[in-house]
Amino acid sequence: MAIQQKLSLMIPGPTPVPEKVLQALGKHPIGHRSKEFQDIVESTSKNLQWLHQTQNDVLTITGSGTAAMEAGIINTLSKGDKVICGENGKFGERWVKVAKEFGLEVIKIESKWGTPLNPEEFKKVLEEDKQKEIKAVILTHSETSTGVINDLEKISTYIRAHKTALSIIDCVTSLGACNVPVDQWQLDIVASGSQKGYMIPPGLSFISMSKKAWEAAEKSNLPKFYLNLKSYKKSLSSNSNPYTPAVNLVFALDESLKMMREEGLVNIFLRHNKHKLAMSNAMKTLNLELFADEKYLSPAITAIKTGEMDAEEFRKTIKNKFDILLAGGQDHLKGKIFRVGHLGYVNDRDIITVISAISNTLLNLGKINPQDAGEALLVASRYLEGK
Repeated sequence: MAIQQKLSLMIPGPTPVPEKVLQALGKHPIGHRSKEFQDIVESTSKNLQWLHQTQNDVLTITGSGTAAMEAGIINTLSKGDKVICGENGKFGERWVKVAKEFGLEVIKIESKWGTPLNPEEFKKVLEEDKQKEIKAVILTHSETSTGVINDLEKISTYIRAHKTALSIIDCVTSLGACNVPVDQWQLDIVASGSQKGYMIPPGLSFISMSKKAWEAAEKSNLPKFYLNLKSYKKSLSSNSNPYTPAVNLVFALDESLKMMREEGLVNIFLRHNKHKLAMSNAMKTLNLELFADEKYLSPAITAIKTGEMDAEEFRKTIKNKFDILLAGGQDHLKGKIFRVGHLGYVNDRDIITVISAISNTLLNLGKINPQDAGEALLVASRYLEGK
């Protein structure tokens, strides 16, 4: 089979990469201890604080978003600590596994896949903890396995009211897609990954640490070496890294963050929101049912039920015919849903193109009529134009 040279990534990661960023990635490497590289680290560090809306340290790790989340857990907690884990999808499930792997006592707050976590359940469990035994609340902000965004703002107020518990938040697909004001919400640990809203290839992860998180780090006894964040904090003070970083990915990061600053936070958030609305409403016009609760749709991805159709065959058809890659369902949802990513370097044309491809495929399968296909594009256009 010929290599696809024009594959369009409409998945929640890796996401499309701008040409300017690809060009930066292709530069000759330089010494990671050189003054030239330290200048780039200084630039990216300031822009990372801007993106996170924080004065906190934002550390860069060569590793995936999972590395950043694991680092947040093992640097601030100790074996036997009691934590709350929110679980309403694949990634919430992952943090439960990680916490148990390190000997933490996990209290699960669950919600059915496709529905948001209930903030009041967090409030209840935290208020009942009179002895302040709960040391952290771990949850995913944007759960891309189901297309749901959780109410982090409200949950964070209940964590703060507890006084003792840290917030350890997976913002891998919400950072750079919607408002995550780290300082305003007093979030302690926020993890994210490069191949999402940052618009660069996989390989870097980022972690914001509050003063409270650093205080907790002094008491942590979980094993760590490469992910010991004290080493990263010490190196960052001289715009360096404790180990050999992915130099060329840092070049790409510098370029992508400059592009994001030029667009501005408000415009970035508005763009992701209109793409979410255009996609979700177009799918409903095509008589497809959204998997997630409509009031809590993620700005990163739209999950769509396929009913009696095999979602994997549907995705395969769209990839082969249109060179568009859609995401499938995970675990028990495989074959039952497909997911359309609209995260990062995605523009209005991409949204119209993928809706057209889905419409055309449904039309050929006899699931809709031509009027439905046309109406879906009209509906999407109205949202893209802000009407």
